[in-house]
Amino acid sequence: MHIAEGFLPAVHAAAWTAVAAPFVIHGAREVVRTVRQTPEAGVLLGAAGAFTFVMSAVKLPSVTGSSSHPTGTGLGTIVFRPPVMAFVATVVLLFQALLLAHGGLTTLGANVFSMGVAGPWIAYAAFVACRRVAVPLLGAVFVAAFLADLVTYLVTSAQLALAFPSAEHGMWHSMGEFLAVFALTQIPLAIVEALIVVVIVSVLLRIAARELDLLGFFRRARLEGAAAPAIDDAPTTNAEKKEAVR
Repeated sequence: MHIAEGFLPAVHAAAWTAVAAPFVIHGAREVVRTVRQTPEAGVLLGAAGAFTFVMSAVKLPSVTGSSSHPTGTGLGTIVFRPPVMAFVATVVLLFQALLLAHGGLTTLGANVFSMGVAGPWIAYAAFVACRRVAVPLLGAVFVAAFLADLVTYLVTSAQLALAFPSAEHGMWHSMGEFLAVFALTQIPLAIVEALIVVVIVSVLLRIAARELDLLGFFRRARLEGAAAPAIDDAPTTNAEKKEAVR
């Protein structure tokens, strides 16, 4: 659910733009640094951006005439870390606002904060926490991708509730109403998106292990021991495959 053009009051739109701007600037610097230091990862960065664009452009009918959609930010968050996704999400949302009338320019800051900042950072924190308590790699990927999607909608609902609090019951009642509108479709969508990201990461472990290692993915995922065999020689036996995702 991107917030539509002109939907937020001007003060709220300006405030969310100011809040999101430092994350976007930092993310742009991180993208430049990543491409300079690891040019081999350029294809992965492009693929992460395309995945975000395609997934977040899919609009599915929800209740009361509204719509829901995946966010697509979980994959890039896991591979590149949250700062990069702040910039990627901004580019994606800008193109969608201009080409698809999905979201808007005045609400770009609010949409970037929910989809490109809050979702990725919570997802990344969950990914790291899961790995530290020995959750299997693909299980941690699932949790991160699920939260990247769901947190975006929680934050968007909070943004709308702040802008349009209930006259009788206040902001929290209004937020509950916004959450209820999208919960029926968004939770299943978040599960499906997480499963798709799990499949993609499992494929990347086989075909792009060198690039993942250069990006520090194995270190962040606490897979130092699995990085070398994955890069030099893809696992072939069932035992090796199980070891590679532990």
